Amino acid sequence: MKYLITGGAGFIGSHLTDRLIEQGHHVHVLDNLSTGRLGNVRHWVDHSRCTLTIGSVLDNHTLGQCIAECDRVVHLAAAVGVERIMDRPVDTILTNVRGTENVLELARHHHKKTLVASTSEVYGKAMSKNGGGPSLGETDDLTLGATTKRRWAYACSKAMDEFLAQAYHDEHDLPILCVRFFNTVGPRQSGNYGMVVPSFVERALAGKPLEVHGDGTQTRCFVHVADAVRAVTQLLDTPAAEGEVFNVGRPEEISIQALAERIRALVDPDPSITHVPHEKVYGEGFEDMQRRVPDLSKLEATIGYEQQHSMDEILHDVIDDVKTRQTNVPAPERVNGSL
Repeated sequence: MKYLITGGAGFIGSHLTDRLIEQGHHVHVLDNLSTGRLGNVRHWVDHSRCTLTIGSVLDNHTLGQCIAECDRVVHLAAAVGVERIMDRPVDTILTNVRGTENVLELARHHHKKTLVASTSEVYGKAMSKNGGGPSLGETDDLTLGATTKRRWAYACSKAMDEFLAQAYHDEHDLPILCVRFFNTVGPRQSGNYGMVVPSFVERALAGKPLEVHGDGTQTRCFVHVADAVRAVTQLLDTPAAEGEVFNVGRPEEISIQALAERIRALVDPDPSITHVPHEKVYGEGFEDMQRRVPDLSKLEATIGYEQQHSMDEILHDVIDDVKTRQTNVPAPERVNGSL
């Protein structure tokens, strides 16, 4: 089978590329390398079952050619990372909404099964008021902040992606499914865009203080990218998943303070841990969530999903990856092109 992966040179996309090619499939990677890296898929570039196109989901001509030639589409291309979202709100909205609209319309035209990547961000601050309350399920209400808060543009754009996907399924009978990724972590992830685990690891290895935003009591749930990718491939092969939305994550919580302490202990006990107000990093009025825990019962019932990687395994894999990348620093990649 031939897969098109938009954003295929990105963190999750490159791991999905690995898995699909190893399973015997052909993968066409489409990526504009705005946040993805050629190095993530370089080991497949000369492989007979891999095709790489440097291009954008906003370019309908290129996108249309790619979709016409594939059997399935995995749409991962998006503007990601809190820092990028806060710095480039127009880019975030246009890429996430218009790009997904392009993918869905062309997939409808060619009638290609499509998986649309969403995010736990769509829940907004639904859990921040719940204290030790229940985990978040796919049919729970979303609680988003005011439109004057730039922080919520990403959540709104991905929620609209889900609405579009469902509309194409209901109105045009397009075989489609959505996955909401919860804090996916692992090798190849960069800390450049505010991703907390690689950011802490990179700073710890450099002997710099680990900067915890806020008081550190906020909790998150992290899942290994290998577990997330396995869920994606199984969902794509499950007819009952079509027309549905699924949480993909790991339900065990850890506070950001405890995360920093654990990474410091694993890497080097010398770096200090400092606390920086959210406002100093992201501007006045920034809103964060105290808790966000996925309910995985729907995923478990549909594909028998079980996560295979513990938090310590996740951290060890990231630490080993960052050490390797720091030892083997590649030459800068220069690619002409726009989003």
